[in-house]
Parts: sequence; structure tokens; C-alpha cells
Amino acid sequence: MKTHEFTIIATGLDPHEDGFEDRFFEAGCDDATLSFQRGLIIAEFAREAPTLSRAILTAMEGVRAAGASVERIEPDYLVSLSEIAERCQLSKQAISLYAKGERGIGFPPPSAKVMSGHPLWDWCAVAAWLHDKALLDREAAVAARIIKEVNASVLAAHVPHDGLMQRLEALELVAA
Repeated sequence: MKTHEFTIIATGLDPHEDGFEDRFFEAGCDDATLSFQRGLIIAEFAREAPTLSRAILTAMEGVRAAGASVERIEPDYLVSLSEIAERCQLSKQAISLYAKGERGIGFPPPSAKVMSGHPLWDWCAVAAWLHDKALLDREAAVAARIIKEVNASVLAAHVPHDGLMQRLEALELVAA
């Protein structure tokens, strides 16, 4: 089994309440480091599981069993040029040249804050482009898609667990 690292952002519990950490431990989140930042519960997981999909979904079940509400999974899908460079281990200058079209064509356009001085890109689209250019491995590109899909499902809150698992595992089959 592989160890998968990701963070669940949650709400709904008071971290100052007695037994806060015990609730997570007893709910099967003994592989998470808990913190509370900006009014949110941060559960950083290093979970062993056969697939990233299974790791994320079982962790989400544990967080919910502890009594918290899952808000989203990180790493976030909206990224700056600096974050793109960090995630793919290239220089910010190289990523900037790709984004400007000066070092290849087809780099995805910004997805948010397009008119600002600090635009954000969709990591899923960028990861796919980088993978196509052999600048990012397949596993990282698939992980980007999985995390984006999980977050879309959490946001929509209408997809049954079994349906989500099937969709996520279908994405991982692409990586095999």
C-alpha cells in the first residue's frame, strides 16, 4: 500500500472542547495531524490505502464520524504561477514563460482573478498540460483530477458515496 498525503478542511466542532482530538482518533483519523486555523479544522493526513480515492474517501468518512463537516480537500485546485512552479518543481520563470506562450503553446488560461495582478489557474488543467509536455508525472496529473472531483462533489453534496468512488477509481484507471 502507498501513503497518500492530503488535507481535509472541516468545520462544525469546537477545538477547545474536551475530547476534540480523541473524537478524531476514535473515528479512525489516527493518521491525521489536527490543527485549527482561521476558524477551520485542518486535518493533515498521511493515509495508507491502495488508491488516493480510497484514502480520501475513508478519511472523509472518519472526519464526518468525528462529528465535523467536510468543507474541501487540499491541495487546492486554484494556484498561482509560484504554486505551479513549486508543485511541478520547475522555476517560476519557466512557468511564467509557458503561461505567456513564450516557451510552448496551449498553456491553460487563468481561471480566477483573470483581470487582477494575481491571476489563478486551475491546477487540474495545468497538471494535464504539464503531463502532456512530459513535465509532470501521470500520478500527479491524476491526483489533481481526483481532488478536484472530490471537491466538486462535496460542494454539490448530491452524489452518493458509491457513485463518487466509481468515478474516482475510473480516473485512477487512466493512471495505470
